[in-house]
Amino acid sequence: MELMPILSTLRRHKTAAGLIVLEVALSCAIVCNALHLIVQRQTHIQTPSGLAEAGLVTVDVAGIGPVGNLDEMTSQDLKRLRELPGVQGVTIINQVHFGNQSSISTVRTSADDRAPGVGASPFQTDVQGLRTLGLKLVEGRDFQPEEQVLDNDFTAAGENAQVPAVILNRTLARKLFPGESAVGKTIYTYGSRPSQVVGVVETLSPPQPIAGSGGIDGPGNPDGYALLAPMRNSFRGGSFVLRVQPGQQEAVMKAAEAALRPVSDKRIVRPAKRLVDMRQNYFAQDRAMIWLLGGVCVALLLVTAFGIVGLASFWVQQRTRMIGTRRALGATRGQILRYFQLENFLLSTAGIALGMGAAYGINLALIHSYELPLLPAYYLPVGALTLWALGQLAVLGPARRAAALPPVAALRF
Repeated sequence: MELMPILSTLRRHKTAAGLIVLEVALSCAIVCNALHLIVQRQTHIQTPSGLAEAGLVTVDVAGIGPVGNLDEMTSQDLKRLRELPGVQGVTIINQVHFGNQSSISTVRTSADDRAPGVGASPFQTDVQGLRTLGLKLVEGRDFQPEEQVLDNDFTAAGENAQVPAVILNRTLARKLFPGESAVGKTIYTYGSRPSQVVGVVETLSPPQPIAGSGGIDGPGNPDGYALLAPMRNSFRGGSFVLRVQPGQQEAVMKAAEAALRPVSDKRIVRPAKRLVDMRQNYFAQDRAMIWLLGGVCVALLLVTAFGIVGLASFWVQQRTRMIGTRRALGATRGQILRYFQLENFLLSTAGIALGMGAAYGINLALIHSYELPLLPAYYLPVGALTLWALGQLAVLGPARRAAALPPVAALRF
């Protein structure tokens, strides 16, 4: 099929052709960036925490005024919770995933405060924390009972305070000790005295993960560094986390609240929550954004498709004499069909080329304003193929009607 007749026709209909090119360009630019954001949000939602989330339940207890010996009451709380039917493990932790708490500590491999360090999310838990949370140990060992430190004792020790052991997540271990095992090494994060690395867990995300180019992030913790310390908080400084047998979560949640409530009239027991529900609530805005962006993409593609159909139908009506003449001169239906398909392909290609440049421009603006990652190059050919296919499908109906016109159509005008 010669291009000159098509180009000649398009020159005579510059306005209509230009509108289709701009429509395709706009769709290409917006859809590519929208799909990029959708993938980022979906990856964000699926961020692994490393915990056995399906079986975990959390309960918070708040004190009202003085309540006596915090450590003793917390020990009694843990004992009561561990005796509940269906409970496989109980720990108390300073910050819970997908909750409101989030803290960062600087971790160094040197005692020198001026030495470079990295920000990591510290999870303070007792010696049953690793097993209760369901974390996978890939190097070293779990905490020993004699390594546990009570929060009050640590605070009272002042300059002599020390957390003897820590467990790092693999991301932090590789950052601090690249190319070698972290087990047996020492780090400085709790005061001026060292802590020995006794283990490494495969995955442990910060408590409040956010989307980012590197994977798991957190406020002030863009690389997902985290560690565990055998420091047991009181009920005022932490949340109880229970690991429950499958199918017994509802019963255990009610029983846990009932077990903690009568201990003191100066305490408030907040409703127990399932960690899977906390994850759902935490990522609710991300899911809403995915649906919104998906709707925008579908709407743009539909508008583009309808625009192509409308323009092609109009041009078939305008070119009835030309089509009839070509048919009378021996043009086959297939040649007429290819004429309109090639014409649409040229318009789509011009729009896609313009849209690719616009897509990168929009992406650079988003990077500057919202610190989003760079648009991967493979989104552009995928977007181009999508719009080419959309254009060919949209023009197919009008093109087939044009190909079906008989040669005598030229005599009607």
